[in-house]
Amino acid sequence: MGTLSTFQAGSGYQAWLGYRQLLPGDRFDQYAVFNRIHVTETDSVIQTAVSELTHGLEGILGVKPEFAEQGKHAIAIGTFGNNPVVDRIVTAEKIALIGQEGYVIITDKKNACMAVGAATSNGVLYGTFHLLRLLSTGSDINELDIVDNPINRLRMINQWDNMDGSVERGYAGESIFFKDNLITEDHGRIRDYARMLASVGLNGIVINNVNVHKVESKLITEFLPDVAKLAAIFREYAIKLFLSVNYASPIEIGGLTTADPLDSDVRQWWKEKTADVYAAIPDFGGYLVKADSENRPGPFTYGRDHADGSNMLAEALEPFGGMVIWRCFVYNCKQDWRDRKTDRARAAYDHFKPLDGRFMDNVILQIKNGPLDFQVREPVSPLLGAMPSTNQVLEFQIAQEYTGQQRHLFYLIPQWKEILDFETYTKGKGSPIKRIASGSVHGNRLAGIAAVSNIGDEMNWTGHLLAQVNLYGYGRLVWNPDLTAENIAEEWIKLTFGDNENSINVIKNMLLSSPAIYECYTAPLGVGFMVTPHTHYGPDVDGYEYAKWGTYHYADWHGIGVDRTLATGTGYTSQYNSPNFERYESLADCPDELLLFFHHVPYTHVLHSGKTVIQHIYDTHFEGVEKAERLVTEWYSLAGTMNEVLHKQVAERMEEQVEHAKEWRDRINTYFYRKSGIADKAERLIYS
Repeated sequence: MGTLSTFQAGSGYQAWLGYRQLLPGDRFDQYAVFNRIHVTETDSVIQTAVSELTHGLEGILGVKPEFAEQGKHAIAIGTFGNNPVVDRIVTAEKIALIGQEGYVIITDKKNACMAVGAATSNGVLYGTFHLLRLLSTGSDINELDIVDNPINRLRMINQWDNMDGSVERGYAGESIFFKDNLITEDHGRIRDYARMLASVGLNGIVINNVNVHKVESKLITEFLPDVAKLAAIFREYAIKLFLSVNYASPIEIGGLTTADPLDSDVRQWWKEKTADVYAAIPDFGGYLVKADSENRPGPFTYGRDHADGSNMLAEALEPFGGMVIWRCFVYNCKQDWRDRKTDRARAAYDHFKPLDGRFMDNVILQIKNGPLDFQVREPVSPLLGAMPSTNQVLEFQIAQEYTGQQRHLFYLIPQWKEILDFETYTKGKGSPIKRIASGSVHGNRLAGIAAVSNIGDEMNWTGHLLAQVNLYGYGRLVWNPDLTAENIAEEWIKLTFGDNENSINVIKNMLLSSPAIYECYTAPLGVGFMVTPHTHYGPDVDGYEYAKWGTYHYADWHGIGVDRTLATGTGYTSQYNSPNFERYESLADCPDELLLFFHHVPYTHVLHSGKTVIQHIYDTHFEGVEKAERLVTEWYSLAGTMNEVLHKQVAERMEEQVEHAKEWRDRINTYFYRKSGIADKAERLIYS
């Protein structure tokens, strides 16, 4: 058992696994009937489930459950064919519906017992966590009859942790995995993290940054014994460990003079090192690779392409059942932005689409949700679904790099829901992103969703306590993309703060309104970036670090926006299937929220809302500040209804958000007033 329960409630360390004790009453009486545990299996994952169920029941009921030889007044957990109580309660028809990671939860009222059954130990663990979720949120369990399978096969977290202890795009402290170029010995905290991930159904983790330095390259050699210890921890929670690798490792740590993927010595080096990894970690998941982007090495150096590079690694992993996850974040960061035909948004599609069908079966392309870089607003990447003969994984970013860096409130689930529900028309109607991510549109063997983690070594894990909902929500949404943002939010609030109805409503409304509020006072109408170079925090309209020869958004005194049309611009719109192509290509039909992503327009252009572009910019930036101030008021209304320390944690972040929103408002509005020379119709003070 991990150590979550040993920290005081006010720290936020327990996250959504606090297992708050129920007061006597109807639900308590209902739950107290099942005060024993029946289990017959001893493998490590089943024992993890037993430990969690014991801990959870003790927290909720206030009494440690006993172990039972029979099923009466017991919760029986186990795999089909190995627990007689489970086998008695679960019918053959239900067993036939359960996949490798699914589970069934059934209440047998007649015999006063309950079963959590699954085809595998992993499914038992997920079912146990779901039962505890139901108990912790006060659900009626008298008539439970649940059959649940995950929609996505791969449900992964990517840590961007460096071995010096820093976290790239980390906003919650230092790494929990590494310190001073060594692997940490604080396995208790890592175990607690594994427990959190398993509780929401995640099954894979990459523990190091995709930008791999020389010291991290040694994770597959010198540091491999310590990596194996971490793999053993995650294995108990049904999570496979992966590693990011440096494409140039044969040169940097292998003593070779080349990393050419077609060189026989290079191929042999990777085969030998991969065999060593599997000797230490038999269930190792595979490699994650960032190549040929932002000065990272890759096959382009040798005149090869991404298929050549990834297939070399896939060949080394194939005998062991491992996979290569190859990121499609590839573009020329040194391109000349004065040329308006140059377009970073085109890069992933242009590089990878022609290679469809050339990748080995154990290669998966990892594609960001948008064509740029996790912006507040950008369209869905057209590469998703565009390669029917190639495995793909959708990549999200839980870390709020461009959405407030966990100092501003931004509930990411509504944004992700929009993306997952987006209709690509890649095989006609009925081809939304969620079916592409699951592999069901093209019948891909390997598919799923990955996301950049938002945790660090701060006591409450995420810096901003309310940012915990994004990690929780990511796991729940990846398990089932049809869950609603409202339901996920309510679930998390009850688990974290309890069942006070007013608190649930206030916090839920804050979460659901937060994305629109943040978008109001930051980059308008899908233009993107406008952030301080390198840190990506705070307003700087011309600040994008790779736009060295001009602004990214092409704002001048005439207008603003990037012409990405086929008719007169970069041609990016042509990467979409019809009717998305026609919708984005047309100035008249393009959605307002993406207008400046696809079109360069004068400031006097009238939006569908009836406002001009310049007036929209002024109005939304004032409105964003007003709504951010309202969030503070709403949060302070909850004082006295929760732990005082927890309330203060959030209050401090919310107050900072308001002050920062004012800075965004003043700098953005001043910039465009000066640039356009057009006054605010409402005659508010713009100039600062």
